[in-house]
Order: sequence, then structure tokens, then C-alpha cells
Amino acid sequence: MSELTFHPVMRYEGRLPLPRLDLRSGYSHMQEAPALQGAGGYLEHRRGMYTSALFGGERFIHTGIDIWGPAGEPVFAFSDGRIWGFRDNRNELDYGPTIITEHEIGGQKLYALYGHLSRKSLSGLEAGQPVQAGQRLGWLGDRSENGGWVPHLHFQLSVEEPSEPDMPGVVAPHELEAAAARYPDPRIILGPVYL
Repeated sequence: MSELTFHPVMRYEGRLPLPRLDLRSGYSHMQEAPALQGAGGYLEHRRGMYTSALFGGERFIHTGIDIWGPAGEPVFAFSDGRIWGFRDNRNELDYGPTIITEHEIGGQKLYALYGHLSRKSLSGLEAGQPVQAGQRLGWLGDRSENGGWVPHLHFQLSVEEPSEPDMPGVVAPHELEAAAARYPDPRIILGPVYL
């Protein structure tokens, strides 16, 4: 897959790599962003950040990549595919509006989760609906609709078909090996979004 090129999921063309935002010490220093401001890491250990009951007090290893930007910033499909599923994951510190797309890349199925979107991003969607590379899928949501986070995109890949429009965005240490095999580094699609 690394030899293929894909459409950017946000408007960061020509600005890569983005600054790496280190969240290993938590999230409290994050501010609203007037423009794209950086990316958060794959398999980054983020102790103390996931405080809702949803995470069971033990899940803190990040299985996707976060890209911060202002609410309303558009989000795009990285490749041709279809809408696999969508829903509003409304739990505290959850994804809020979420879209999962399905793609065939190099003869292999790949699923991509776009989380923390706006509610209007889900309007008019249908499972199975085709998408094209570069097509706008939606927009970043604000705190009132994206699970309570500073606006950003959580982008995550899975080599296994999800059972529902959701994927664990953080896992516990004892789940890390299996999670890394199931949820590969999104930089295989995003490119060097951060170093």
C-alpha cells in the first residue's frame, strides 16, 4: 500500500509534516484552533486523558491519528469506496458523529473511521453509497456534538470489518499487540502527516 498515493483527508496539502502534538501528558493544554494546527500520534500512550466510564479506566493507547482544526473544516474520502456505516456515538468523550468507509486497496479490504464530525455530516448518507477519492464526507464538529473534544478528526484504519459503526480509538496495554495488527498505522494512507 505504501507505493500508492491517496487524497488528503483534510486540507493540509503542502504543509506536511504537521507539528506533532504530544498528548502523553494529557489534553488540558489543547485550545480551539483557528486553522489546522497539528497531528496526534498513532499508538501514543495518553494516560489521564480518557476519563469517562466508556474507557473503563484502563484504555489509553491511541489507535488512530488525530488532526486538529477548526469546527466546520471539511473532511474528505482518501480513496474510492463506499459508505460502510455511520452513526452518532453520543457518549461522553466518544466520537460523536462517525462515518466508516470501505475500500479495496491492493486487493485487500480496508475500513476507515472518520470520527468527531458534525451532525450535518450524517445527513443524507446511506450504507453502500459510493464515495470517490476527494469527495467531501463531512465537516469537523464542535464540542457540543463531537463528544466534547476540541475540534479534530480521529482517523483510524481497520483490516477487519467492524461489527458496528465504531472502532476502539484507544486500547488497554494488554490489547496492544492484537490492536496494532487489526488497526494499522494510518500513515500508510495519510503519508508523513507527522514525523
